[in-house]
Amino acid sequence: MSGKRDIYLVIGGSGFLGRHVVEALLARGDSVSVFDIVQRHHDVPFYSGDISEEEQVSDALRKSGATCIIHTASPLHGLDDPALYWKVNVDGTQAVINAAVANGVPKLVYTSSAGVVFDGSDLIDVDERIPGPEKAMDPYNESKAKAEEIVLAANGKGGLYTVALRPAGIFGPGDRQMIAGLFQVWQRGQSHIQLGDNTNLFDWTYVGNCAYAHLLAADRLIPTSEKDALRVKDELDIALPPISATLPRRRVPTSLARPLGPYVDPPPNAEQIKANWENPDYKAPVPRPAIRGKFDQFSEAALARETVSPLQVAGQVFFITNGEPTGFWDLPRLVYGFFDNHFQQPNNKRRWILPQQLGFILASAAEWWAWMVGKEPGFTRYRVTYSCAWRCFNIDRARRVLGYEPQVGLEEGIKRTFEWWVAERQKAGKAQ
Repeated sequence: MSGKRDIYLVIGGSGFLGRHVVEALLARGDSVSVFDIVQRHHDVPFYSGDISEEEQVSDALRKSGATCIIHTASPLHGLDDPALYWKVNVDGTQAVINAAVANGVPKLVYTSSAGVVFDGSDLIDVDERIPGPEKAMDPYNESKAKAEEIVLAANGKGGLYTVALRPAGIFGPGDRQMIAGLFQVWQRGQSHIQLGDNTNLFDWTYVGNCAYAHLLAADRLIPTSEKDALRVKDELDIALPPISATLPRRRVPTSLARPLGPYVDPPPNAEQIKANWENPDYKAPVPRPAIRGKFDQFSEAALARETVSPLQVAGQVFFITNGEPTGFWDLPRLVYGFFDNHFQQPNNKRRWILPQQLGFILASAAEWWAWMVGKEPGFTRYRVTYSCAWRCFNIDRARRVLGYEPQVGLEEGIKRTFEWWVAERQKAGKAQ
């Protein structure tokens, strides 16, 4: 990494994730500007423009003096406007790339989506080697996949280095989609309805963690030295610790630190073994080795097959999550419980668990009826699929190569989201 500090332009910096990226950059004293179509904050230089107009992006790059672009702009998921998704996510991203090359900007971090590899089938601990589906689930993910493709293809051309991050299930303060949707369900008295049996694991990502990953990607985007590359490769032989941002730290017993259990004759160093186990700061003299099978992405055979080294940041994609998958309905239930307590209106109805197939039938009927009356359906087959499928991702590459570790656990993230939501209602004079 260069010792010179970058100057950042956050495209989409007025949006949900973009604003958190701006705040994270400001918190560490970086120089940052925003390019967006609307200005919601006034603490950094702002450039208004259309992302699909290359000259407008170029103008912002010249005026800001940016050396790194973090591109988070995108229309919200779920809109019935394929043309808008293509204009912003594909044409807009191409315009950003062209403008970056024309102005000699060396770094571009792009916010993709974990949804680009989702076709309705279960995704269980998948890593970045998984190919995209032949047909995308919807226009949003189709455009995101195409944008990711052109971002990676631009890596190394015209002096530009690129990387794409694939966050999954982003939530947190500033979210006006997921929380708003769950609140509408709660208001309709439907929080007792559950699709599927909740055995499908789902990865959520606290927005602050996602912003942190973007900064790490930007910091490490320029190709590393041979020394750094060898260090990353050597560390592949050491097992990563379990993620414990939400749950307490999990210890792995070893021959030198473990509960003693029953024995006839104690080992010679029994007291030391016990003391090591009870010492929360104990570190083994030899790190726990990583045991890899032939299908592991970091096995020698897998690394040899890659045309671009997955141990570098430039030209790669990275899944970003909290690393703590839960049952899909666990987080919505926490949110519903918060609404129950906040408004002192608990939903005491018996929980309805609708099997997935029944959900498809009801959703098909709802879509048909909405088409008949000319309205947007509130209940769709896509929502049934999304609620019932496994969607958990392996983030070892982000941990190994980016140095990413979730900073905020799910429980703390939900608490911060609730606090923000209450404050926003109070500002709007709607507190009850």
